Amino acid sequence: MLKTDFMGLKLSNPVMIAAGPWNRDGKGIKESLEAGAGAAVTESIVSDTVLDVRPRISCDDNGAQNIRLYSDIQIEGWEREMDIAKSSGGIVIGSVSGNTASEVSYLASKLERFGADAIEISVSNPAVESLEVVASNADVVYQMTKECVSAVKLPVIVKLSQNTTNISKVAKAVKDAGGSGVTAINTVRGILGVDIDSAVPMLSTYGGISGEYIRPFGLASVATIAQTVDIPICGVGGISEYKHAIEYIMLGASAVQVGTAVMLEGRDMIRKIVQELEIWAQDNEFDDLSEIRGKALDNLKSFEEMKFEPAVARANGASCNENCEKCISACMYNAITKKAGSISVDRSRCTGCGLCTFVCPANKLKLDL
Repeated sequence: MLKTDFMGLKLSNPVMIAAGPWNRDGKGIKESLEAGAGAAVTESIVSDTVLDVRPRISCDDNGAQNIRLYSDIQIEGWEREMDIAKSSGGIVIGSVSGNTASEVSYLASKLERFGADAIEISVSNPAVESLEVVASNADVVYQMTKECVSAVKLPVIVKLSQNTTNISKVAKAVKDAGGSGVTAINTVRGILGVDIDSAVPMLSTYGGISGEYIRPFGLASVATIAQTVDIPICGVGGISEYKHAIEYIMLGASAVQVGTAVMLEGRDMIRKIVQELEIWAQDNEFDDLSEIRGKALDNLKSFEEMKFEPAVARANGASCNENCEKCISACMYNAITKKAGSISVDRSRCTGCGLCTFVCPANKLKLDL
């Protein structure tokens, strides 16, 4: 039921484990696959490894900031690591990063020889880049993709960044260069927070923000690409439960990758997501998740397509939560009042913004369209 064909790769399910320090060596990748992942992506491999700074990872309840750069294993060492990674079977995607097209293609060809099943080109690193990132330059991405595709016989996927003014243009460059698919998105450049007592940031430099914070950006990027470029998409960003995976698939992704949730909760998170996906598909009588791919795109409109029709909130018969007045506090138009424990909406004041329908924990308020 969850079997997925992604770029010709036959996945047991559409949930992969993304590139990151949890997949830093063969042992880690093997554990990721044994946890039930449909595929695992190696930590990004470069020509010249660099030493890690300390500390390099921080987190809060909604996500993480990571300033680890790349794999600390030299490319030649990945021959042994790939053997270990694949010793129990499973699909391994080699992540590579480089400054030039020739560097990327060289690393890709090495990983192909070592047994990788596909290549993922990472074209951004929020910890060390300025705003002029490679990922925003469609011409450079085209050249990197084209040379890599020429160098290997494996599927080549490019991991795109939110830090670009036109992600569809970059995705089209990947397709035109012969790329097999795109991954969207990489972590987003940011600062997680500051200790206001010491004036010290949680990490002392910019880094990649991941987790709950970036899921809206990931969803928007996947939908934008799906609406404009016919290319397989792997959705990434803030996935910690099966519902998040379904959201990405409904917006056009064929597969998804999980990273931060694995780092914070462990690899059992993958098994849980896959099992709950299976149950959801059975309960909704889907034989194949491809049946829901892109289903939400029909309900996604451009602003110009939005209709300026009268719409007002109404309160249904559901009981309010005790001592809850969230809808009243949130109403900017003073249209909601509460008397004797009952909510009422002044339809002459309500402008149909819809905010109350989202803040109400009892689902008491609906918008009449």
